[in-house]
Amino acid sequence: MEGQGGVNFMRLLSDESMQSSLSSDSCEYYQTEIYDQLPSVQASRSGHESQGTWERRNVGPESGDNVSHGPLPRPLKDKESTLPIRNLTMCIQAKRDARDRRKLQTRNIGSWASWRQSQSISRKRVWEHVCGALSHLIPWQHTLHAIEGRFGVGMKAYFVFLRYLVYLNLLHCLLIGGFILGPTALYGRSIDIESLKFGGNDSVLDFFLGTGYLDRSPVFFGFYTPSTQKLGCVSTPLLYLAGIFSILLFSLILEVRRTTVGYKHTWMLGKRYHVNVTYKIFCGWDFTIQDPGSATLKQGFIRNDLKLFLEEQSFSQRVAQRTLGQKVRLYMLRFVLNVTVLCLLAGAFFLIYFATRTSQDESGHHWLVSLFLQYLPPITITAVNLFLPHVFRKISSFEDYSFTTQVNATLVRSIFLKLASLGIYLFFVFRTEGSQHCRENKFGREMYKLCIFNFLTSFCATFFLNYPRMLLWQKYPSSLMARWVGRQIFLIPFNVLDLVYSQTVSWVGLYYCPLLPLIVTVTLTATFYIKKFTVLRCCMAEQRMFRGSNTSVLFHFMLLLGLLMASVALGFYFHPHVAHSERNVTSCGLFEGGETVVSVMRECVKNLPVPIKTTLNYLTSEAFALPLILAEIIILTSFVSRGRANRKAIERLKDMLVMSSSDKRFLVKQHATMLRQQRHKLRVRSAAPHARGKSSSSS
Repeated sequence: MEGQGGVNFMRLLSDESMQSSLSSDSCEYYQTEIYDQLPSVQASRSGHESQGTWERRNVGPESGDNVSHGPLPRPLKDKESTLPIRNLTMCIQAKRDARDRRKLQTRNIGSWASWRQSQSISRKRVWEHVCGALSHLIPWQHTLHAIEGRFGVGMKAYFVFLRYLVYLNLLHCLLIGGFILGPTALYGRSIDIESLKFGGNDSVLDFFLGTGYLDRSPVFFGFYTPSTQKLGCVSTPLLYLAGIFSILLFSLILEVRRTTVGYKHTWMLGKRYHVNVTYKIFCGWDFTIQDPGSATLKQGFIRNDLKLFLEEQSFSQRVAQRTLGQKVRLYMLRFVLNVTVLCLLAGAFFLIYFATRTSQDESGHHWLVSLFLQYLPPITITAVNLFLPHVFRKISSFEDYSFTTQVNATLVRSIFLKLASLGIYLFFVFRTEGSQHCRENKFGREMYKLCIFNFLTSFCATFFLNYPRMLLWQKYPSSLMARWVGRQIFLIPFNVLDLVYSQTVSWVGLYYCPLLPLIVTVTLTATFYIKKFTVLRCCMAEQRMFRGSNTSVLFHFMLLLGLLMASVALGFYFHPHVAHSERNVTSCGLFEGGETVVSVMRECVKNLPVPIKTTLNYLTSEAFALPLILAEIIILTSFVSRGRANRKAIERLKDMLVMSSSDKRFLVKQHATMLRQQRHKLRVRSAAPHARGKSSSSS
């Protein structure tokens, strides 16, 4: 009788042991005693004590026969029902049960439904194989894996961002071909073919300055002409504007989407969620790897991930140990350093202003001096953007942030420098070139020179600075020059700034140089291989790691700022006051003869049907503002409500995970306690006969 009161725990070691189970007494004990003592039940009991306690305590001994002796069969989800058995994340016995359930479901339904289900599963599997095969055709996929294995996720994030910019500019090229080049070839005025031939006074320098041959080519705004036929709204000026605005709109949608999705993912996997180190070590290996090179890359990826985790943990521990005096001194130091950053930015802006004013005076100089003055603003902007980010990097190292925060702070300060310097340059170009003939071409040449000079700087820095530096380190590692120069480290913030700056220049000059996205696509593709050569051949791995997910969100946020800056510059050019002040200026291209964007659009609206005209008038009137504001309020309210509900659901799921781990620890503790009690009872039983024998012998 005493043995029946104990609880027998049996460990499941094989498939046969699944058939054995606990006794009804033990199941009853689980349902009445241990279940009531679980931490999760104790926590949930506070909300509804009476109802929960009554339902749990109504379970009597007679209900022990109805308790299942083993795990209940789990119904398959829709996604799991279409997967092959070998791809299911289950144990062997669960996979056998799943196979039996599938066979049972096939017998219960008719032959026609069974055939349709099998065909649907086959189509889904074929589609998965096709998608898997197409994923291997993604450009530079193997290169990204190699870079990730050697340098970590942060370095891969830079190259993924570069590949995304290539895709984005390819989309721009397609839109330009459909909205600008095609209609110009069909409806535009006849172009003199002889003027498009290279020769005469043209030279190779024209490809660097944007003059001569390029000035007559489709690269710049002046090449495009109005339509020879009056087709209402189907005219080359309006299609040109539609192409420009569609590019900016698609870019805005893509950037907002990638920024918000990336921020949501970062928030989900940020400081509120930490992956267990045990999972990283014991479950991070891919056992399908057979190639030694791939295995080495995977080892490097796991090693870099663990280094990053240990770096974050050590920094968090150091921050938690700061005293009040240390915090005050640190905040004062950060304030002084931020004031220093502002002073450096002001000096850089004044230097760009001085270079822009000096470059306007080209008369009476030698041709070489005149060429230098013409390139003085790009040289100044590039020099400032190369020097100051390194100063910002040194300043951020004294602020005692984590390495990821240091990278992000350097990125924010440097991108403000890049965009502000470009904005100042645009402002002075707008002011000084308003009275020149074909000012659109002149402004397009300035953006073209900025783009070309940025690429040439990257090319020369790689093959004339970094590569000789690597050769010096390899051949003469013990020399004084090699030790002073050191090994090259690929600094992600500065290289990302170059990409954002190049893409911003492309958006700003898109209206004046419509083929600039094609030029940027070529330069970015070449930049990918140049940076790949720099990383794999000329650089060493960064000793300190940082999170690539947070930095990727910051990449796209900075790109979104560049897009907004380009939109503001284009809106300033299209402003009615600016357009009215420039009507007497001899223009070229699509709006020659005194036409403006506003006049062309008014002519289009006049030719529209009456219902469409009435609708447009209503949409542009003040009466449409009220329903628009109400619709925005409703949409924002729904999104905010969904966000709050999802946040609460996430918090509840996190609490459930914590309580489930507490339940497991509690059950392990109870199990150990019961085992100790059983051992004690066995020792007492074994000691009882010896005691009786000794007492009988003594009597």
